[in-house]
Amino acid sequence: MQGQRNAGIDGALGRARGVGFRCRAFAATVRRMSELVEYLSLAEDLVAAGAAHLRQAVGRPQRIEHKGAVDLVTETDRAVEALIVERLRRELPDHLVVGEEASAARTPAPPPADRWVWYLDPLDGTTNFAHRHPHFALSLGLLRGGEGQVAVVADPLRGETFTAVRGGGARCNGQPIRVSATAALDQALLATGTPYDRRERADLYLAAIRDFMLRCQGIRRAGSAALDLCWVACGRLDGYWEWRLGPWDVAAGALVVREAGGAVSDFGGAAHRVVGSETLASNGALHEAMLAVLAPHR
Repeated sequence: MQGQRNAGIDGALGRARGVGFRCRAFAATVRRMSELVEYLSLAEDLVAAGAAHLRQAVGRPQRIEHKGAVDLVTETDRAVEALIVERLRRELPDHLVVGEEASAARTPAPPPADRWVWYLDPLDGTTNFAHRHPHFALSLGLLRGGEGQVAVVADPLRGETFTAVRGGGARCNGQPIRVSATAALDQALLATGTPYDRRERADLYLAAIRDFMLRCQGIRRAGSAALDLCWVACGRLDGYWEWRLGPWDVAAGALVVREAGGAVSDFGGAAHRVVGSETLASNGALHEAMLAVLAPHR
C-alpha cells in the first residue's frame, strides 16, 4: 500500500536521478523530495492511527465542552491530538507542532520562516461528530517558510485519504486527482462555511452566500473545511470560500488543492496565508469570477 501511495513521487525521483546530477541545485531538489517523501510516510502512519481512533469513537457517549457559543471540543479531539503530537515530537524533536486544541486559546502566530511546522486538526467537523452527523476529517499539514510541503487529510468514515507533496502532485488513496474543468460560475457547485462568530456577523456571511446563490448552480455547507478543500481538489466541488479559519483547518487542504491544479488565495487574490482571515479555493478557471463576487464583502 505504501508503495502504491508513493509510486508517482518515487517515479519522478527515479527519472530525475536518471538525468544525472548536473548541478548542485538539481541534487538539492532530489534530496528535498526524498526528505518530503519520508515526512509524508510518517504523516500517513500518524493520520491512519488517528482515523482509526475516530472510527472507534463514533456513536459513543462523549464529554463535550464549549470553547465558545457554538464552538465545541470533545474528549476525542483531545485524545487524537495527544496521540499524534506526542509521536511527532518524539520522532522530529526539531520540528514545531501546532495542534488546534492546545492552541485554541491563543491567536495563531505566523509560522517561523526557518522552521518546519506541523499543523494538526485532530477532528475537523467536531459539531458534526458530536451530533453523529457522518462528515468529519483529520488534517495534518507540514509547512516551511510559510509554504505547504506535505499534506494528509483522512475521511475516516468514507475510507478516503488525500495526500500531497510540494511538487509531487495530489492523490486520494494513492490515485492522482485533479480539479474540475468547470469554467462558468453558473455551472459551478460551490461550498462554504460560517465561522464561529456567525451570530455576530450573520449579515456579512449571508450576504456573500446570497450573491453566490444568484450566480452559481448550487452551494453546500457541510461543516469540514479540510474536506471541502480536498473535494475541490478532486473535482467534487468547483470552489470554496470561508472566513476566519485556523491554520490547522487549511494547512493540509490548501496544498492538496494546489497540487491538484487548483488555486488558493485570499478574497483579494493575494497569496493565501495559513494565519490569514480569508480562504478562497477553486479549480483555477473560476477564481477570477469568485473573487469578483467576494470583492464587496471583504
